[in-house]
Amino acid sequence: MNNIFVFCEIEDNNIVADVSLELLTKGKTLANELNCKLEAVVLGNNLNGIEKQIFPYGVDVLHVADEPRLFPYLTLPFASIITSLFEQEKPQIVIFGASTIGRDLAPRIASYMRCGLTADCTSLVVGNHTENRTGKEYKNLLYQIRPAFGGNILATIINPETRPQIATVREGVMKKEIFALDYKGIIKNIDVTKYIKDEDFLVRIIERHIEPKKVNIKNANIIVSGGYGVGSKENFKLLYELAEILGAEVGGSRAAVDAGYIEHERQIGQTGVTVRPKLYIACGISGQIQHRAGMFESSLIISINSDKNAPINNIADYAIIGDINEVIPKIIKYYKQNSK
Repeated sequence: MNNIFVFCEIEDNNIVADVSLELLTKGKTLANELNCKLEAVVLGNNLNGIEKQIFPYGVDVLHVADEPRLFPYLTLPFASIITSLFEQEKPQIVIFGASTIGRDLAPRIASYMRCGLTADCTSLVVGNHTENRTGKEYKNLLYQIRPAFGGNILATIINPETRPQIATVREGVMKKEIFALDYKGIIKNIDVTKYIKDEDFLVRIIERHIEPKKVNIKNANIIVSGGYGVGSKENFKLLYELAEILGAEVGGSRAAVDAGYIEHERQIGQTGVTVRPKLYIACGISGQIQHRAGMFESSLIISINSDKNAPINNIADYAIIGDINEVIPKIIKYYKQNSK
């Protein structure tokens, strides 16, 4: 009762999705702060041993629905099982990944249970709130923080009266850290036949076509990223050249993607990928809040920008003021001279 629940997505070969493991890490932190248990929910087929991937993240209770018809994902049976489970267990907080599945499932759960939902959160913290009009105090609420109005402000959203408090979080926003390799929780098997009906399977998946990711920018240790200030698609060749000698991946801001300088799968920021590389080189990027939300936790940030007042310089460890067409060739030249 009143524990924290994380919905765990299952990918092909019964691998728990990275976004779910990231949310388990955050969920454990919140559970410790609220002095409650962390529980996880996983639905799929042939899930024997799935707990070995989940328990090390500090999960106290794992609810498993193992049924051949539950893979691949279907909206109606998943919604029926999870809403029934939540009605029974009454969690105080539920976290979904802001993936294709999470964005489909979470609103249905919130609508059915008539509770609040905040999408695409970039931070989740626990705090108190006092209603100005009535003076009523609320303790241990989930502060659901996300950019709003095109990323121009950070909004803190609370659900003081309804439970559960539901949030979705994009992949890469939270850190993924194992709590204890030998951590052991309890497995509770869900009796699927109690919760699903034949009409839940009116939609059938006949065939699936999955295109593998061509770019693994999320796990890159070094990223050379360009913005609208790069000037053209041709100028991005400089960034690719620098990335090649550094063993880096190339990324871009939304403005660069919208201008056609770089493909969308390399977009970094609130509407793209969230990254945490050891080195992030921002070239011609102004550094609006939408972009910073996707890279501000990089270990080392170098900014190359002709505008000394660009917001990116405020979070950069080193700011190089100059034209990228002059600066980057020099970096390449001297790196080659001084590298073995």
